[in-house]
Amino acid sequence: MAHTVCHIITKLELGGAQQNTLFTVSHLDPAKFRPVLITGEPGLLDDEARKLAGVEFHQIPSLVRGIRPLSDLRALLALAWLLRRIKPAIVHTHSSKAGILGRAAAWLAGVPVIIHTIHGFGFTRYQRAIVSRAFIALERLAAKVTTRFFAVSEANRQLGVEIGLFPESRCAVIRSGVDVVTIQRLEVDTTAKKRELGLEPGRPVVGMVAPMKPQKAPMDFVRVAARVAKKKPETQFLFVGDGELRQAMEAEIVRLDLAKSFRLAGWRRDVPAIMRCLDVFVLTSLWEGLPRVYLEALASGVPVVGTRVDGAAEVVRDGINGYLLAPGDVQGLAERVLALLANPTLAADMGRRGESLPPEFDIHDMVRRHEQEYERLLARIVHEGSSRNR
Repeated sequence: MAHTVCHIITKLELGGAQQNTLFTVSHLDPAKFRPVLITGEPGLLDDEARKLAGVEFHQIPSLVRGIRPLSDLRALLALAWLLRRIKPAIVHTHSSKAGILGRAAAWLAGVPVIIHTIHGFGFTRYQRAIVSRAFIALERLAAKVTTRFFAVSEANRQLGVEIGLFPESRCAVIRSGVDVVTIQRLEVDTTAKKRELGLEPGRPVVGMVAPMKPQKAPMDFVRVAARVAKKKPETQFLFVGDGELRQAMEAEIVRLDLAKSFRLAGWRRDVPAIMRCLDVFVLTSLWEGLPRVYLEALASGVPVVGTRVDGAAEVVRDGINGYLLAPGDVQGLAERVLALLANPTLAADMGRRGESLPPEFDIHDMVRRHEQEYERLLARIVHEGSSRNR
C-alpha cells in the first residue's frame, strides 16, 4: 500500500525550493508513495501544480509569507483540519512560514512522521536582533515536534546544530539538485535566443537570475554592472526575475546610465537556455541555503561570480569554477567579472570545471534520497509500534 506523503510550502513562485518540491512530488515512486501538495498564497507555479499527474493539490490562501497573526491562526487551523482529513503518514514542510505552521498542524493532527527541509533560515544577521531571536525561538519550538531535518547545505546543518535546533544525527544533507543531464544535453541557438531577449549576439553578456527582493540584493547587481560597463562598455547585462524591487532597479539603471545595455527579462521558464547565452553568471545574495541557480549555471558551463553565503562554497570552488566574495562587495564582484571577460580562455576553463558536478547535486538523486529517508522513518515507526505491542 502506498503511503501518503504531504508536502507543504508557503508560495509556489519561480524559486529553487518551489521547483524542486514540484519535481519531488511528481517523481516519487507511485507504488510506494501517494503525493499531496499544499501551498498558500497564489504563486506563478500554481497552475503547473494543479496539472501534475497523480498529485493531489490543495491551496490555503491564509498561509502567507508575512507575519499576520489572524491569518496565521486561520492557516494553522485550516492545515490541521486538512491533515486530519488526509491522514498522511508523512508531512514534509519547506520554507520558514510553512515550516512553522505546517509542522505545528501536523503535530496537532497526529501525523507520525514530520520532516522539515531547511532551504536557508528565516532569521538573518540583517534583521533586528529582537526579530531574529523571535524566529529562532519559533524554530526551536517547531524542532520539538520534528522527526527529521533535511538541509540543502552543510553550512545550514551546522548552523542548526550551533543554535540548538537539533544534533547532527537528526539532520541529513540532501542537496536541492538540478537535472544535470537534461541541462547539458540541451541544444540552444544562442544567437536567436539573445535576439529574443533583446541582446546583441556579438557582445558579451553578464546575467543574474533571482527574485527582485532584498535577500537577493539585486541593486548590487546593477551597481556591479555600472562598474563593469565603465571599463568594458560593450558588455550587456541581463536580469531574469521580478518582484518588489523592480521599480527601484529600473530607477537605478536609468540613474547609472545603463538603459541601453541592461535588459530586465521578467520571469522566464527557459533559464537553462538563457544560461547558454551568458559569459558570466552573477549572484549578489545576502543569504541563501544553497542557490540552485548556481548549479544551473555550472551545469551549463558558465563561470560564477557570487557571494560567499551559507552553502555557496560547497558548490562554487573559488578560483576553480568561479569566484566568491563577501556579500555587498560590489567592487570585488565587478573586478572578478572584468577578469573573466578579459580572459575568455580562463572563463572557458572555469566553465568546463563547473560542468563536473558531483552526483549529489542531481535532482534525481535528491528524490531517491528523499524516498530512502521516508522508507527508513516509516519502518522505524512500524518497529517502535510493534515493540510497544509486545
